[in-house]
Amino acid sequence: MPDAIFAEPRLAAIYDALEPERPDLEAYLGMVAEFGAARVLDVGCGTGTLALLMAGRGVEVVGVDPALASLEVAQGKPGAERVRWIHGDAAALPPLQVDLAVMTGNVAQVFVDDADWATTLAAVGQSLAPGGRFVFETRDPAQQAWLGWNREQTYQRTDLPDVGVVESWTDLLEVQPSLVKFKGTFTFTKDGTTLTSHSTLRFRTKPELHQSLTQAGFTVDEVRDAPDRPGLEFVFVARRLS
Repeated sequence: MPDAIFAEPRLAAIYDALEPERPDLEAYLGMVAEFGAARVLDVGCGTGTLALLMAGRGVEVVGVDPALASLEVAQGKPGAERVRWIHGDAAALPPLQVDLAVMTGNVAQVFVDDADWATTLAAVGQSLAPGGRFVFETRDPAQQAWLGWNREQTYQRTDLPDVGVVESWTDLLEVQPSLVKFKGTFTFTKDGTTLTSHSTLRFRTKPELHQSLTQAGFTVDEVRDAPDRPGLEFVFVARRLS
């Protein structure tokens, strides 16, 4: 089940406003051009920011996401008719033959169970044309990003048109080996409503990711540094073998 920040309509509606800058997307747009991809699958497309940017450049895009509220936001944006939107997870995708599959925003970390991750990798592989590439990012566990997930460092007060001021912050709840649990809190000061979103992320090491990709029939061409967060994330570039 998707986290409330993506699945609760009132939170999905303000998601883009709370995350207004997405410098990471430029790197993905660059790779679309670098690999000459004419057909792209955006796994965990959310509110559709990247999918619409790609479609605006003439790319044939399929966006899939299990959070209906986020998809509804995406479908309401200008140019949304140029993207094929699918409600569900990667395993529910129809037959596709895309040149490139992307997974941005550290979506790879939501698959906490190895079986779910393997199922997702298999589904992505089946969606790719032979030789097609799969690009995704994930945080380097050695950098312990969760140390900054507290109210003091994450508090925001955002004044949104027609919504009013929204106060938001993150609280770290639990750190286990490879698993991190945290809670997002969102207070709409106009009417006093407070909504929360609980999340669990899996922090896999680079060798673990290599192994899982190999087992799913991919070869890892390279692991890049995230240009917007250097030294903090892995950007895997894998290729379907056949």
